[in-house]
Amino acid sequence: MKVIIFGATGMIGQGALRECLLDESFTEVLTIGRRAGAQTHDKLHDVVVPDPTDLASVEVDLSLYDACFFCLGVSSAGMNEAAYRAITYDMVMNVAGVLVKRNPGMTFIYVSGAGTDSTEKGSSMWARAKGGTENALLKLPFARVVMFRPGYIQPLHGVRSSTTPYREAPAADLAAGPLRRAPRDRRLSRA
Repeated sequence: MKVIIFGATGMIGQGALRECLLDESFTEVLTIGRRAGAQTHDKLHDVVVPDPTDLASVEVDLSLYDACFFCLGVSSAGMNEAAYRAITYDMVMNVAGVLVKRNPGMTFIYVSGAGTDSTEKGSSMWARAKGGTENALLKLPFARVVMFRPGYIQPLHGVRSSTTPYREAPAADLAAGPLRRAPRDRRLSRA
């Protein structure tokens, strides 16, 4: 299987990349992002682009890939709704639109978040934006669209987050980890 990963230098993307490189069923992994990753591997092709939504500059046949893990995102802390939506909705839909035109047989996997608001009417700005993105992705004619809504992600295997709370959380996890249970949210997909 050949996969594309957006956001492979972030905490979630690093974990997805690690697992894809370890799994023998993945024969090729293409990462697309604003900066180069730190890993090298025989089946890894790392593409750096100034703007991840401008896939015209990517000299790779995107139609040859079976799936896309879209792990690129930001924390909404300190952001206004328009700026957050530009990354959480506009960027995702731009990339998904290009990919579905080149390869509608692809599976698109979107990392969302627990508490995402599919009604797009709740009081939480980030939850409305994520809900709108999920709803729009489910309307695209991919072979399959899958949403993951993690409540908390614990970085492992040396993965580090650029978000301060996640960088500071591992020490607290050692003490409180067994006591805390992240909320479970249903997985959404359209097959």
